[in-house]
Amino acid sequence: MKSHSKGNFHQTAAPLLFLLPNILIFGTFIIIPAIQGLRMSFTEWGVFTPVRFIGLDNFKELIADEVFWKTFSNTLVYSFFTVSLIMVYSLALALLLYRNTLKGEKLFRSLFYIPSLLSMITVGIAWRFILGDEMGIINYLLRQSGGEGVRWLTDTTLSMVSIIGVSIWAQAGYYMVVLIAGLQAIPTELYEASRIDGASPPKTFFFITMPLLKSTLLVVMVLATIASFKAYELISVMTKGGPGYATKLIVQQVYQVAFLEDRMGYASAMSIALMLIIALFTLLQFKLNGKEQDHE
Repeated sequence: MKSHSKGNFHQTAAPLLFLLPNILIFGTFIIIPAIQGLRMSFTEWGVFTPVRFIGLDNFKELIADEVFWKTFSNTLVYSFFTVSLIMVYSLALALLLYRNTLKGEKLFRSLFYIPSLLSMITVGIAWRFILGDEMGIINYLLRQSGGEGVRWLTDTTLSMVSIIGVSIWAQAGYYMVVLIAGLQAIPTELYEASRIDGASPPKTFFFITMPLLKSTLLVVMVLATIASFKAYELISVMTKGGPGYATKLIVQQVYQVAFLEDRMGYASAMSIALMLIIALFTLLQFKLNGKEQDHE
């Protein structure tokens, strides 16, 4: 019989000790609040009212809540367009700036990356000043040139387009850096071989770059999807979820129900639903990616 070595201290206990701070932080600020939120979702509870266990009543109310489904629909629209366009835009930037061949390339990388370092509240305030109906810079310039102002933030359609556009501007630089790292990890020998074989740039892109960049693209897709489902600060500052419910997402509705209507239990049920939706979309993305790799 073969004896299995359990390893010495440096092989087993030491790695766990290095992981312990992260485990404690993750457990304290993620796992415990999630369990507490799940427990609260089965109660009727507010800041000034006693806790009362009501079972699945919050989830039954959630199913029939038209406002929740409207915000869910808005979240899907916002997430789909934001994630899709971020992936296209950040990939285009990465392809343009990863070779270190353009003059001033590092400067351009920095310029595109800087918006991702700003807080979303700062971004929202700045773009509200730019896109505002009455005091916005763009509408001021339009009126000065004899045109009419555009209702960027108060039209039901344009308001969603505006927050999607600003979200892409604010986040694409971060994902550009991730994709640049993925592109630089692809062996240059493959490109040299394709050049020798006479492959055109489109063929090189679709048969070398894209297949070897799939794992990085998956990471970008998952991170961007999670971020889009949790979007709060930017929308709250720019449109406050309006006009009406046109740009209100699930997170804004959770905040309103919890802190303005003082229905912590019902807001917890919404949060649990949001967590399950994010988990479902993440698993679906990994599943689809796994199937593509199996076919290959």
